[in-house]
Amino acid sequence: MKLSELKMGQSADIVHLNALPNDIRKKLMVMGMLPNTSVTLIRKAPLGDPLQVEVRGVSLAIRGKVAEEIEIEVTNEL
Repeated sequence: MKLSELKMGQSADIVHLNALPNDIRKKLMVMGMLPNTSVTLIRKAPLGDPLQVEVRGVSLAIRGKVAEEIEIEVTNEL
């Protein structure tokens, strides 16, 4: 499943950062978006881009195109 498919309030573990450019991948990793890290979708903007997620207690805004490249495994179903 992709991060962009997560529902509001749902949590998941990051499995893999797919085909992202190296500079974007590095920025995400510095912000704590690493494999085996829990992420929770807080909300989506009215048009679906960007997404607000919480990672390690920090709120981040992620673009929809980037979220489509982050593979996750859902940990709680709503």
